[in-house]
Amino acid sequence: MDQTAPIGNAPQGNSGSAAAATPADPAVTVSHLTKRFGDVVAVDDVSFTVRHGETVALLGGNGAGKTTTLSMLLGLLLPTSGTIHIFGHNIATDRRDIVHRINFTSPYVDLPMRLTVQENLTVYARLYGLRDVKGRIAELAEDLDLGDFLKRPVKKLSAGQKTRVGLAKAMLNWPELLLLDEPTASLDPDTGDWVRTYLERYQAESGAAILLASHNMAEVERLAKDVLMMKAGRIVDTGPPRALIEQYGRKNLEEVFLDIARGTKSDSGSQANGG
Repeated sequence: MDQTAPIGNAPQGNSGSAAAATPADPAVTVSHLTKRFGDVVAVDDVSFTVRHGETVALLGGNGAGKTTTLSMLLGLLLPTSGTIHIFGHNIATDRRDIVHRINFTSPYVDLPMRLTVQENLTVYARLYGLRDVKGRIAELAEDLDLGDFLKRPVKKLSAGQKTRVGLAKAMLNWPELLLLDEPTASLDPDTGDWVRTYLERYQAESGAAILLASHNMAEVERLAKDVLMMKAGRIVDTGPPRALIEQYGRKNLEEVFLDIARGTKSDSGSQANGG
């Protein structure tokens, strides 16, 4: 895996191509988003923005509301109330206008197990309307070192290999918005570092916006411009990683995460959202 070679550019006119310009308006605007499942409030009045060319991290313990929020951004769940605008489009009414411009990966969403890696990527490439399917898959196979197992059924892959294939699926259409749920799960440190470098280069070259959910706090410190800390469905604090570390009087973001998750914030930390 070459860490210095430029990432392939989307061809002109491809329905999945990244925009050449970087608009001033946010790529994502979430306003007062709420999702209830019966009496359970999974997401509670959440608002945030993600700008083009920036990575925002969505952090929280299990049950904090991260996955539900990502599912609503993808249009897989309908909000109980609130709005989501992506590239200026309301996802509740205009999802078809933007779906080819976004993509996601998650180790908790399996690809069809009986299909080979190449067959899976081919199906998704066609769904995104790519013109040169074979060429794009070959490009990603080289970029992400998939060549040794392109012909292998997904069910026979290791966890780390599945993670790399999931990332390849997410990159097929040169997305302008990437929703990444644990993008380096099950990867060894060297490969994980390579993937982070790959994402940084892709973002620098494409101007893509990234919303990242990760339990790897070092990864978040490296990639994210801003962090949204969630607990019990609400955003309880926000800010750049370094600012949060200083605000809570901690050594790193993992200690901040534990303070918030356990409710053991140090006296030197200010109240959530500047209170």
